[in-house]
Amino acid sequence: AAATELGPGAGVAIHDVVDTRHAPALAEEVRERFGTVTILVNNAGNHFKKSIEETEEDEFRNLLDTHVTGAYALTRAFVPGMAEAERGHVLFTASMASFMGLPKVFAYTTAKAAYLGMVRSLAVDLSPKGIRVNGIAPGFIETEISRKAFEGDPQRKEKVLGRTPMRIFGKPEDIGWAAVYLSSPAARFITGVVLPVDGGMLVGF
Repeated sequence: AAATELGPGAGVAIHDVVDTRHAPALAEEVRERFGTVTILVNNAGNHFKKSIEETEEDEFRNLLDTHVTGAYALTRAFVPGMAEAERGHVLFTASMASFMGLPKVFAYTTAKAAYLGMVRSLAVDLSPKGIRVNGIAPGFIETEISRKAFEGDPQRKEKVLGRTPMRIFGKPEDIGWAAVYLSSPAARFITGVVLPVDGGMLVGF
């Protein structure tokens, strides 16, 4: 439905990021249907709240496979087409957890922190091929799920806003516009950075 709303140039291809064997086939399918892909957004993710003692190994591996190994496989599959076109942008959706220690999300934090290294290393390796690599790190964003969560926990809501100098929650379009900017010609001289979109949370006290 969302693809239909975006118009005739949009389409859908189904892919399980954990099944990395099929990443090359996805890249080929998308190329045949839409032409060379010059923007890749690694946005797939999952999440759970558990201490390390409570986390089973298969849960930990699945989370890393979804965030890290899945992003590796897709980037590896799409980079050759970008290199051939001599232009491209790979964008990783990181998190405040990439920079901060959050309670009971050590697995998620581990995965998101890995994006910092991936962005920096890939930016160095791929720049000579005309490919930029960046990330965005969303803060607390107002969604239907977050609204319901904070309605039942006003103390947590105040704690979050207290850590956010702008004293507001972000909106989904704030993340979208950051992604558009970093993927546009306006950011042609920017690579290797992870941009916080967080109302100042990262620098707040």
